[in-house]
Amino acid sequence: MPGTLNRPAASETFRERLQQIIDRSGLNQAAFSRFAKVDRSTLSQLLTADSPRLPRADTLIALASACRVSVDWLLGLTQREEIGAEIIEAILQIEPHARAPIDELFVKWMREAEGFRIRTVPETFPDFLKTEDVLRYEYRRAAFGSPEHAVDSVDARLALMRRPDSELEVCISLQAFITLAHAHGKWDGLPAAMRVAQLKHLIELYSELYPSLRIYCYTLSEVYSSPFTVFGPKRVALFLGTSYLVLNTVEHVRLFGRRFDELIRLAVVQPHQITHFLTELISEVR
Repeated sequence: MPGTLNRPAASETFRERLQQIIDRSGLNQAAFSRFAKVDRSTLSQLLTADSPRLPRADTLIALASACRVSVDWLLGLTQREEIGAEIIEAILQIEPHARAPIDELFVKWMREAEGFRIRTVPETFPDFLKTEDVLRYEYRRAAFGSPEHAVDSVDARLALMRRPDSELEVCISLQAFITLAHAHGKWDGLPAAMRVAQLKHLIELYSELYPSLRIYCYTLSEVYSSPFTVFGPKRVALFLGTSYLVLNTVEHVRLFGRRFDELIRLAVVQPHQITHFLTELISEVR
């Protein structure tokens, strides 16, 4: 979109149409900013005549959603002031996250992206690579069903990974594995025998699934990333703890694809070095 807009003309059109929807609402600027959930100072800057500023995507979506107009109309790309709710829903969705070893929604997105490369930056190493003991320990305060259900769920995810056209890239911090090996953080209290068994299980599964599964490790001393997954060309899902922010545009897929590439370039452990790295961690378990 930026390549098709004349910024001064577009900002002037946007400012006029923003003022139009404010006037039509019958609210003053302060009340309108609360109504549209847009910061008051941001709104004031967008209305300033000598500013060529265009809104950020999240601000634009908030304005279009609150006032039920199209994004294109606000930017002067169309004369049709059509209802934009359906457009917004297609661009951005909030979906619940099931606190369970395998999130059925996540698996559904994986199936929809079958045949395409899936790239993920998880909060911790993927659940389908965990032993039953580690799953039970991690989710011990969550009612995710019986241990048998957990194993069945993990087996279903592994079955997806074992398909010949599966391709999953994982970019994760070194610390996600180090805290497990040393029983730090959420792994505090996990017995050494379970930690060793988990690391050995990881090595065994990784050896089986590589190169369809490739793991890169960066270090938190150099870079940080919020958890997200790029499902081929289909969508991006940002993990927010209790929900996913789902983005469905080509631009967002490309943006997060580039972010994933940046993390790969900063990786200090490459996919072919993972087994050696995990083997070294086993020797450090106390």
